[in-house]
Amino acid sequence: MRYALALVIMFMMSGCAFADDDLILVRGGKFLMGSPESENWRSDDELQHEVTVSDFYIARHEVTQSEYSSLMNDNPSTFHGDKLPVENVSWLDAIQFCNAKSKSEGLTPAYVIEGAKVTWDLSSEGYRLPTESEWEYACRAGTTTPFNLEHSIGADEANFYGHYPYEIEENYFSQSKLTTKPGIYRGETVNVGSFKPNKLGLYDMHGNVGEWCWDIYAEYSREHQTNPTGPSTGTRRVNRGGGWNDFAKNMRSAYRAAAPQERKLFNVGFRVAKGAIGTGVITSQAMQESSPNAGKKILIAYFTWSGNTQGIAYEIQKQTGADIFVIEPVKSYSESYNTVLKEAQRDQRRQARPELKNHVQNFNQYDVIMLGYPNWWASIPMPVASFLEEYDFTGKIIMPFCSHGGGRFGQSLTAIAKLAPNAHITEGLSVHNSGGGTLKNDIAAWLAKHK
Repeated sequence: MRYALALVIMFMMSGCAFADDDLILVRGGKFLMGSPESENWRSDDELQHEVTVSDFYIARHEVTQSEYSSLMNDNPSTFHGDKLPVENVSWLDAIQFCNAKSKSEGLTPAYVIEGAKVTWDLSSEGYRLPTESEWEYACRAGTTTPFNLEHSIGADEANFYGHYPYEIEENYFSQSKLTTKPGIYRGETVNVGSFKPNKLGLYDMHGNVGEWCWDIYAEYSREHQTNPTGPSTGTRRVNRGGGWNDFAKNMRSAYRAAAPQERKLFNVGFRVAKGAIGTGVITSQAMQESSPNAGKKILIAYFTWSGNTQGIAYEIQKQTGADIFVIEPVKSYSESYNTVLKEAQRDQRRQARPELKNHVQNFNQYDVIMLGYPNWWASIPMPVASFLEEYDFTGKIIMPFCSHGGGRFGQSLTAIAKLAPNAHITEGLSVHNSGGGTLKNDIAAWLAKHK
């Protein structure tokens, strides 16, 4: 407790910020990155460790669609509006934007891009993505609590799936214990700067869209680090902060999301940073994804509870002729909706791995796994985690499909990416409830993208 207080005081002295147009100068300092073991809904990859960052600039706002389209002559966003954050952009798109912005202002670009390989000149003053440590340092703004507001965040303070504030999972049927009650779910992005900024003057560090960082995803080091930049190779890139469709637990300052660097995500954008952090260069390359094509052996593996996911799986089988496998736990979940809500959050909170009733014969024969599940508490049901850990997915292609009640994939894609780090993950198919009359065509269009 004394150490945490000392860090806050030190940040107030050395981590203060000064505004310069759209950028904030953040004074460097030392902080505890990650989350304490006592933080509710923390993940194992949030190991708390001491990090020092140097001074850097970071944008007040997430990059808007107006800013992006003016430089890139394109607007890939799902929602449209000049002041809305750009989304549906890949990590590589964000890197290219940074270089374009540098060139437009007469600055030397920070990056050299050679396909999937990107080299960063650490001495460059050009625009770049923040490192993961810079992002968390700026987000926290001296705080050590789950959110930078120092209290549980609400829908009037950030844009997220407001029906599900922090700790709603274990208090769904007894909400008197919640410090922040459920609020509005907007179901879309909002103009940047719509809510109050954090103590550094930065807007939307929690919610609206997740934000790409430089780093390749990996476990943290236990050692003290100065200006860490992540590993040079890997399979996923980090994004932080959570988006408009995320539950509050996945917007915590320490929460880490991950995805392939070429993946365009409907709830992920970015903000730019600027400033040298050393000398020399870092070359970083994440595994490129591949898509299914004719001749590959396909398995449809799915977990279902209400039957919605099963209906989707059978329609996919009808259109592909693929083999099908049901992911079933030995101990079934309750047939009562209220009870299964409790059981699902209990297993997710414990990161349980239920024993499975059946097993895939000769799993190695399959090249493509079409993986289906319902969105449970913004992630995968734990029997799906058991399935992912049972087999070797190295080099295999995972095509996720998900039934949901409004939150699309939540953070389930991140869960899959972490549990199957050596698999190729394609763009997924999210289906609202059972899919209705458009299901057949929606599946056909999704399959056509990956031929």
